[in-house]
Amino acid sequence: MAASPGKLLSIVAAMLAASPVLTLAAFAQTAEKPTVVEPAKPAVAPPASSAPAPENRASPETTPKQDKPKSPGDPELEKVNPTRFGKAPPDEAFGAYQRGLYKTAYNLALPRAEAGDGAAQVLLAEMLARGLGIPVNMAESAKWYDKAAEQGVPEAQFRYAAILLQGKYAPKDVRKAKDLTKSAADAGNAAAQFNYGQILIQERPGAAGLENAYPWFQKAADQGLPDGEYAVSQVLANGTSTIPRDLAKARLYLIKAAIKGHDTAQLDLGSWLVAGLGGPHEYKAGFGWMLRAATGGNVAAQARLAKLYRDGIGVEGDFIKAAAWYIVAKRAGLNDPDLDSFMDGLDDDQKQAAITEANKLQ
Repeated sequence: MAASPGKLLSIVAAMLAASPVLTLAAFAQTAEKPTVVEPAKPAVAPPASSAPAPENRASPETTPKQDKPKSPGDPELEKVNPTRFGKAPPDEAFGAYQRGLYKTAYNLALPRAEAGDGAAQVLLAEMLARGLGIPVNMAESAKWYDKAAEQGVPEAQFRYAAILLQGKYAPKDVRKAKDLTKSAADAGNAAAQFNYGQILIQERPGAAGLENAYPWFQKAADQGLPDGEYAVSQVLANGTSTIPRDLAKARLYLIKAAIKGHDTAQLDLGSWLVAGLGGPHEYKAGFGWMLRAATGGNVAAQARLAKLYRDGIGVEGDFIKAAAWYIVAKRAGLNDPDLDSFMDGLDDDQKQAAITEANKLQ
């Protein structure tokens, strides 16, 4: 299952929603997002150095057998390490890609990919999937990811697994997708580690699935993947028979994910700080995180922010701003009976002012 740069699959949310600590309306009010991770940098090794090689290089060591000049076709010449004369030559295709010369990068990578270069195959797949320098061609992209995955390139294994699960640009194959995700996860791909944890939860709903998935979420979190950090926070917030409940530690992981821009983590962290979960009450900080999530487009956060403005929690009370943020959330499809009652209590001038403010926020 492909994760996403998007947030934690609703599977984890559903597994954890039974706990009063985590409900907080976060999952009920937030539309489910696709779990496609933002495209990662192609797995093509960058050049070891872009600086020119030193002009004064030391002479290579010789042995008596090397004293006699070799003819150009002598097999012994092929054994010479080419880096003895300086740094390895730069990867021209990847260099062109980095500079935004996508057509050039494609033309340079294509013959290498056709010759079986896994890194070049991933670069082509990435460009075809995103339409960089060439028209988008998802079927062709899938073909190159498949070829690179067969060679054991972790990034390609992860990407092609997602394609196999979707079943749109290649025949659906859940078993193979799981195997490829596991291989990429074992190789250290953080997104694959997170996704593999989700697959384990899908296969075995309940506490046992969470316990099987948790080590993979932890691996992803240890590499700084926001989705992994958020998942760890949710498991720790509830605990299982083998994983101790630890709200303080869960709060720390929420902070990690929130700092990286995970909007659901920002929403939850704002609620936790206001409620004093996992640590002291921090009303102003809680308001700040809620504002950040709301400004980023999280609809549930927009409604929560309206309540903070209405009640003057972490900020000076402001009915106009409260109503404005609820109008923004309501336009996105969220309905909250409590806030509806609040809106009914406003006079016509206040409602008009709120509409004007809401128009500025969108």
